[in-house]
Amino acid sequence: MISASAAPVMEGTPQKTDSRVSTIVEVDLGNRSYPIYIGSGLLDEPDLLQRHVHGKRVLVVTNTTIAPMYLDKVIKALAHENSNISVESVILPDGEAYKDMETLMKVFDKAIESRMDRRCTFVALGGGVIGDMCGFAAAAFLRGVNFIQIPTTLMAQVDSSVGGKTGINHPLGKNLIGAFYQPQSVLIDTDTLNTLPDRELASGIAEVVKYGLIRDADFFEWQEKNMQALLGRDPSALAYAIKRSCENKAEVVALDEKESGLRATLNLGHTFGHAIETGFGYGQWLHGEAVAAGMVMAVDMSRRLGWIDDTIVERALNILQQAKLPTSPPEIMTVEKFKTAMAVDKKVADGLLRLILLKGPLGNCVFTGDYDRKALDDTLHAFCKS
Repeated sequence: MISASAAPVMEGTPQKTDSRVSTIVEVDLGNRSYPIYIGSGLLDEPDLLQRHVHGKRVLVVTNTTIAPMYLDKVIKALAHENSNISVESVILPDGEAYKDMETLMKVFDKAIESRMDRRCTFVALGGGVIGDMCGFAAAAFLRGVNFIQIPTTLMAQVDSSVGGKTGINHPLGKNLIGAFYQPQSVLIDTDTLNTLPDRELASGIAEVVKYGLIRDADFFEWQEKNMQALLGRDPSALAYAIKRSCENKAEVVALDEKESGLRATLNLGHTFGHAIETGFGYGQWLHGEAVAAGMVMAVDMSRRLGWIDDTIVERALNILQQAKLPTSPPEIMTVEKFKTAMAVDKKVADGLLRLILLKGPLGNCVFTGDYDRKALDDTLHAFCKS
């Protein structure tokens, strides 16, 4: 059984005083360490991107929604006063429904047609789907080329762009095909959130709430006080939420990169949530929406086991409702659908489904297969009509 709680995080400082970077969070992985730059207007700072491009060829991977808004800006930043660099781009359809092998192939097609070589760099410009797919393509193309993350959604900025989890979905289960493959850097320009739809903003907030529940009670309390500011897109509130989330994620990844234990705790609510995404159809609900309902289910199960008191249940429910996130699965989800999807979850080991559950005071959780099966059944039946 793995237990997790919070510890302080080392934080770097920007090198240049005239830089727009407000924070650098370092992901400490020895010789594969990399910086997460956080700040407003970072896409207007070419050096931040260029310093992590080592060859002469770049492939920007983005989607039909993001390309019209930010692709030119990124190409300009990459090519700024840099005549020997050639930048190509591939624009994929937008959405979780396209996080599949067929769409991934378009990235390889473009890379090969453009004569990308082993010294090339892939750049992921978009949300979690683009980051996961571009990273997986980079891991596999020529058996591995460099890549940079430029996350443009809150979900990607606080979670998916950090830590090197890459991959695609399979019709039978989410993220079942992929690789651990770390980027050279993560560049978070908080200005990209200005174009983010409200629904996508709330989806990202679900992962922010997760960090508070599993390992950072102080952060959870800050969120309770500042949820309206986050929903109202207050720049300083968003910047703080991103920074603190990245610090939490970086710390866990540094301790357990390949998810042998501790890192799995970052998946609170994801076993139920992934089942919802798979059973309901990829893209019907956003990832964070499914995770929000999944966290409520995990919290409910923790209470049934007698591992947490009712106040934590109430606070978790309350903060997710404040964020206007779903707190129960869609009606289409039956007990049977949950069980089918959960049977192929990545956390199954030797036929045993291991879950992340809260245990003890706020900010503490366990990753375990040692729980009463009846509690899981009771939770599923409580949340499903059939």
